[in-house]
Amino acid sequence: MDMQTKHQDQSIFHLTGSRQGEGLTAIAGLDLRPALLAPYRDLGALRHDFPLVLIAPGSGPEFVRSLSSLVDAVIQDVAPRGIEGERLRRHALQLETEIRRAVDAGATGTLAELWGQAAARQGEREGETLEQVLTLAGGALRADGDVIGCSQAAPAAFITHAWRAAQSAKSRRFHADLSRLVIKLSDILRAAFSHSQAGRQPGSLKASLGGPHQNAFDFDALSRIVGKGAPRDELPVVRRERLTHSLKVLESQRFFAPPDAEAAEHGGDYFDFAFDNCAAAAQAFAERRAEAAELVKALSIAELEVQGHYVESEHELVFAAFGEDSLSAGDLARLPDYLVCIAADRNDAPENASLIEMLSAGLPLKVLVQTTDLLEEGSLGNRRFAFGVRSARLATTAMGLGGMFVLQSTSSNLYAMRAQIGRGLATSGPALFSVFAGSEPSATALPPYLSAAAAMQSRAFPAFCYDAAAGSNWATRFSLANNPQPEADWPLETLDYVDAAMQRASERCAFTFADFMLCDARYAAHFALVPPERWNEAMMPAADWLAALGEGEASKRVPYLLAVDDKDVLQRVIVDARLMQAAHRCLLLWNRLQEHGGVNDSVVAERLLRREEAAPAQAAASAAPKAATPAATAEDPADAAAPARSRDEAWIDTARCPSCNECRLINDRMFGYDERKQAFIKDLAAGTYRQLVEAAESCQVAIIHPGLPRDPKEPGLEELLARAEAFR
Repeated sequence: MDMQTKHQDQSIFHLTGSRQGEGLTAIAGLDLRPALLAPYRDLGALRHDFPLVLIAPGSGPEFVRSLSSLVDAVIQDVAPRGIEGERLRRHALQLETEIRRAVDAGATGTLAELWGQAAARQGEREGETLEQVLTLAGGALRADGDVIGCSQAAPAAFITHAWRAAQSAKSRRFHADLSRLVIKLSDILRAAFSHSQAGRQPGSLKASLGGPHQNAFDFDALSRIVGKGAPRDELPVVRRERLTHSLKVLESQRFFAPPDAEAAEHGGDYFDFAFDNCAAAAQAFAERRAEAAELVKALSIAELEVQGHYVESEHELVFAAFGEDSLSAGDLARLPDYLVCIAADRNDAPENASLIEMLSAGLPLKVLVQTTDLLEEGSLGNRRFAFGVRSARLATTAMGLGGMFVLQSTSSNLYAMRAQIGRGLATSGPALFSVFAGSEPSATALPPYLSAAAAMQSRAFPAFCYDAAAGSNWATRFSLANNPQPEADWPLETLDYVDAAMQRASERCAFTFADFMLCDARYAAHFALVPPERWNEAMMPAADWLAALGEGEASKRVPYLLAVDDKDVLQRVIVDARLMQAAHRCLLLWNRLQEHGGVNDSVVAERLLRREEAAPAQAAASAAPKAATPAATAEDPADAAAPARSRDEAWIDTARCPSCNECRLINDRMFGYDERKQAFIKDLAAGTYRQLVEAAESCQVAIIHPGLPRDPKEPGLEELLARAEAFR
């Protein structure tokens, strides 16, 4: 009996998802997790980035620090070197663990408060002396602020705090300019008043001299002397009105509260710029445009006046025509940015439908989009897994629009990307932060930190940063640097374990998209547990199976994952074909991102190969007598200018494709991917005009142009042509 027949039940499960016979076991309720996650079962005992301390203003140069880094700084400052300080170092690390466990259990407060509570608990166990020592050590903390754990609320708290830090810096710059201009304008008006008849009246002269010496002068006589020949008003009426109005606008502005003012003291006097949905932010922006234009105009007039550069014949007409529509991106950059933190359950809400439109319009908007579910079902009824546009593909779609800052990350990786986040919040244009905050507790037993880390590790939600203002090419604008082993398809780690013979063993193990899905209880039906006595050579690690996809070898093998149960016993779990197809699509999207980051760029490799092949011919040509040559030639057909397109022709702007796969999910015979995994029309005859229009409507960057229908008898053409008009 051959291997395929002997283990036919495994092949049947892989192909159909149906368990037959007694050789396979359902994994529901077995508390399995990927084997590489076994060392992280007690996350509270391990030092990692979380909890984080959101540094209070004035408490440190950074807006956030990890608890571990602050504890290390305290130990370095107060613990004696050598064996004398070992006991204090040990107790400080125990206190850190206690704070971490408390935060994971829901404790809140500042670092100083949580430190004191943890020191008191340790003192109860080991004596008051230790509590006093730890309390004194806490006085050496280099910063303080609210402490947050890696919960699903962490992304909003982190981004909001970082945004407030960026706005605080902008506010300080604004108020420095505002104070300077207000003082200068006031000086101009005051000087003009002092030199006028009104300024030389006895009462004005007396007020200008001050109290202690007022009785020593006869101000009536002084007024008669200095008032001779003084003009009634040194300033022309038009200029005085201009200065007075500008000063009033500057002093009454509502965009920036005074740096030392508490929000509670001002109530509604100053605008709020933090929102929880796009519609509210858009409405506020529209309502404030007129006031923003008035403030920008006043700032510009004041700057010209204090420098003596205001020329009425030149500037009067310009400022008379300055209104809401005159605001430039530079003008808006001087004012506060609007922050929108969209909750995970409101991504598809009507009030957030205009997100992409607002970002592409260049509004001064910083948007956080959170998601807690990456594994939604496909929307076209084809029973495939899909990455929703509001989750893993949103950032790539926004990146395809260009002209903005885009960052994608998981909540577990926020601290590692704090510099990029700070840069994005400080940028003058729009910025999008797409964050996976960990799976819902109903879907996984993993803590949010581990769930989020697994999503990034498995390429289900890779981290990347795109900064349109960073440079003129992809190499400077795009980075995958924060991903584990970004040059590889899947991260490879060494798995150490004890085998059946109780001998130490190890093997290299990849962490794939299928491993991430194993953590989600909702998809347990796509896995089957194989007992050790039925392990066989036909079983193949899932990463190797994916690498062999499309070859004859893959069809003869069954992919499996290494997992551990609740007792950390190593198990093998086989995976059905439907889930492996999802893993393959995940890998394609990751490979597309790698090419953006310059990893395995097939186009660059192909061009280098052509240049090497052409080198001998070019050398021979250079040795031959020179002939007249055209002034310029195209280096590559792909670099040539795109031909003009007719509105009646069906085509795709392939260069702008973000590889979202929406069109291929509709009809993968009509639409295909080129060598850069960007969409093109493969066979127009392989589908209907309706599918072409539906693909155009589903494309998030509007690059599919359906043209006119090939079949004039296709049903519903009148409706389809009306829908297609916007994309032709």
